[in-house]
Amino acid sequence: MEIIHVKTIEELDEILSKNNSVVVDFYADWCGPCKMLAPIFKQVSDEVDSTQFVKVNVDEASELANKYGVRSIPTVISFKEGNLSKQNTGFMSKDVLTDFIK
Repeated sequence: MEIIHVKTIEELDEILSKNNSVVVDFYADWCGPCKMLAPIFKQVSDEVDSTQFVKVNVDEASELANKYGVRSIPTVISFKEGNLSKQNTGFMSKDVLTDFIK
């Protein structure tokens, strides 16, 4: 599934209202572990059709990062039916990310 890049709370709220399962990757371009996670996030998004994948650049969307208490990156948050389900900070392998979104 295509990864959507969002910058505002309103954009994310709209995605959450339209999808039962959403996974959000909070990242920054200068973050080494974020760069390592990016291709894995893309690969899993291509393999999982039941979940909408979203990326948020914390440097461009600090209000969004603050809303969800993102203090370090990468942070991946899973939402189920619009509600925060799980949150993980740090690099995730493909297997860990796949299990995380289930």
